[in-house]
Amino acid sequence: MISEPFSHPQIQDGWFREKPLLWPGQALGLKIKEVLHHEVSKYQDVLIFESTDYGTVLALDGVIQCTERDEFSYQEMITHLPMMSHPNPKNVLVIGGGDGGVLREIVKHESVEEVTLCEIDETVINLSKKYLPKMSVGFNHPKVKVNIGDGFEYLKDKSSQFDVIITDSSDPVGPAEPLFQVKFFELMKKALRPGGIITTQGECQWLHLHIIAEVQAYCRSLFPIVEYAYTTIPTYPSGQIGFILCSNNPSYNLKKPLRKWTEEEETKLLKYYNSKIHETAFILPQFTINGLKELEREAEEKAKSKK
Repeated sequence: MISEPFSHPQIQDGWFREKPLLWPGQALGLKIKEVLHHEVSKYQDVLIFESTDYGTVLALDGVIQCTERDEFSYQEMITHLPMMSHPNPKNVLVIGGGDGGVLREIVKHESVEEVTLCEIDETVINLSKKYLPKMSVGFNHPKVKVNIGDGFEYLKDKSSQFDVIITDSSDPVGPAEPLFQVKFFELMKKALRPGGIITTQGECQWLHLHIIAEVQAYCRSLFPIVEYAYTTIPTYPSGQIGFILCSNNPSYNLKKPLRKWTEEEETKLLKYYNSKIHETAFILPQFTINGLKELEREAEEKAKSKK
């Protein structure tokens, strides 16, 4: 708890309002019950508060990263879409994900032998352990290893090591910006074992079709299989967030789960993901299909002109 007086540029009249870095003209607001912690780490502004309706909230550089009420939608989908598309994931890497939510979901898969999390900002990990225990519980699992450092640098000497790589990053500004560049995807490709799958946070189709198209364009130059899926989540911009999935196995169909839990297991283990929603997550509205086709064509022509 922070004693009064306290000021923060995103807090006014008892409300937190997001800093619209990549979505000008709109901003989500949450009513604050209590500010729990604030500090500026080596990398970013870190704010944690208890909201009146969404539980504890983590915001980085003025943008909501997770809330207790709806975090499971994002954590389950970014994890189980790739994990259930792989026949036998044993060694998994997470880039980012310092709140621990993705770790919590990965270790639900019995096939997993080791999970490595690479997070650049140790402050996020420490504060999540203190204020977000239902998410950070993933750090307590014996299969989990933690590396504090830059995911880009971590991957440079990795080759054919991971079955699944999940990049749980914030938006492409600040410390997460390199994680949306082609060189990072080249490093992930090199680090994958045969039959490997990567998934990255893929922004919002209502706001960022140009970013999605650009990333997909260079993914298609690296991987034989590239897909886009999305989930709904109230506290992310426009209520949606997407995922870009790629595989080095041209025979994989990422749109259909290769493995499934029973209905009883889904009821016990999950709040959002199930085998049916896995398939529907890849069904895109027509404006997205049309927009991506046009933007990817433009991106490909631009890339050719530079050669």
